[in-house]
Amino acid sequence: MSMFCYQCEQTSQSTGCTAFGVCGKDPETAALQDLLVEVCKKISEKAHAKRQAGETTREADLYVMEGLFTTVTNVNFDPKDLAGIISRGIQLGTEMGVECDHGIPQTLDEMISMGEQVGIESRMNTLGPDVTGLQELIIYGLKGTAAYADHAFVLEKEDDSVFAFFHEALAFLLNPAPTVDELVGYALKTGEVNLTVMALLDSANTGTYGHPVPTPVRITPVEGKAILVSGHDLKDLELLLKQTEGKGINIYTHGEMLPCHGYPELKKYSHLVGNYGGAWQDQRSEFEAFPGAILMTTNCIQKPKENYKARIFTSGLVQWPGVEHIDNGDFSAVIDAALAAEGFAETEEEKTILTGFGHNAVLGVAPQVIDAVKSGALKHFFLIGGCDGAKPGRNYYTDFAEAVPDDCAILTLACGKFRFNKLEFGDIGGIPRLLDMGQCNDAYSAIQVAVALAGAFECDVNDLPLSMILSWYEQKAICILLTLLHLGIKDIKVGPSLPAFITPTVLQVLVDNFNIAPVTTVEADMKQCLGA
Repeated sequence: MSMFCYQCEQTSQSTGCTAFGVCGKDPETAALQDLLVEVCKKISEKAHAKRQAGETTREADLYVMEGLFTTVTNVNFDPKDLAGIISRGIQLGTEMGVECDHGIPQTLDEMISMGEQVGIESRMNTLGPDVTGLQELIIYGLKGTAAYADHAFVLEKEDDSVFAFFHEALAFLLNPAPTVDELVGYALKTGEVNLTVMALLDSANTGTYGHPVPTPVRITPVEGKAILVSGHDLKDLELLLKQTEGKGINIYTHGEMLPCHGYPELKKYSHLVGNYGGAWQDQRSEFEAFPGAILMTTNCIQKPKENYKARIFTSGLVQWPGVEHIDNGDFSAVIDAALAAEGFAETEEEKTILTGFGHNAVLGVAPQVIDAVKSGALKHFFLIGGCDGAKPGRNYYTDFAEAVPDDCAILTLACGKFRFNKLEFGDIGGIPRLLDMGQCNDAYSAIQVAVALAGAFECDVNDLPLSMILSWYEQKAICILLTLLHLGIKDIKVGPSLPAFITPTVLQVLVDNFNIAPVTTVEADMKQCLGA
């Protein structure tokens, strides 16, 4: 069977995966994910109507949020689990009065067949690539927003208006004849709602674990048994830290978990000893070499190699066939696997990198930053960050960071930082030139800093000496981009390639309204940013 998926940056030939996903997704899983999105749309159509009539839709709210997150790239690759989620959705829809246009699938094969019927290609054939591309821009933005909403929900933070918008937007996506203006409007509205969700998640993280503080993080191993935690989930890390206290096991972060070292309520655990490895795309070699157990929270999992498959575990919504899943917060199996593994044989010479420059920390030194700008000691800010990936061309971001003049500062976030965060950039008057603001959702922190600086200089954000050089891979990056566009931020450079679902016509709309542009060469882009 064939498939069609173009939701991530690494999609085949920069057009779409048609035989097998570059991410590791097979055609059956792709079809089931397409069907799950369709089920979410149908449930939302009914939930939106019920909400307008004053009826609560709690079960539908949570189902749609988790259903959207489940279909984000590198989350759930398990067909049987996806089939179970779909069956739950069909049952929920039946209880809500949803009518099934194509009947109710009873078996896995019937679900796969139905998923093929409702995929992207079917809409391309009826609506054309431009309208379909804009629809997908919205759905990918919703997927990323749902992921952040779920992270906040785990920490008991939610906003009913967010659930309401999920339903409204998904119901709109069932419109058989949407206009381009309507689609663009919903895309920007998705960015607006995502800003609300990122603020909610920021409040959840800092309210639970304290505001991040600048913290040196060890990047060399310590002798002893070890567990590596990857993904994004702070709550799972906290649970694991509590359950491993006094057991002689050192905990290491990986990928997007690096910023956890800056949170006071997490860094207080002495056995949270450091960060191991880099970004998600290197995990197969890094996990193979890691001499302990591995816990993968949320998204970013790749197909495990057989030589570490028995010592990798998943939690939250992430699943891989044949990998043990922890769904009750009891990490005893992970601990047992760590104790059975050899661990690190010796302690290597300590080397560190800095993290913990959230908006609270950066704004705490705002007077020094403002003085440095006014004196000319600090001439420009570059936000260089976003998702990392394995596709050729991403060395651009390393080269760009290295080319940033010594009188300029670099803000960074998400796993794109691993391209250059071990390099030495020095400081400007005691202010580090490289400021790691956190995970991808901490784009909220970058926005807060930009808004505060604009207020201090009594100008628009677009008038600041600030350039955004962003990398993208999956749908969380898409919702952040939509947030920046909602805020009216212009001249954003995106790479290493533009989304395949952004057709030339749609790109022209973005260029005309926001002057968004693909990255070109380091020399040309640097010259343009500095107005040289």
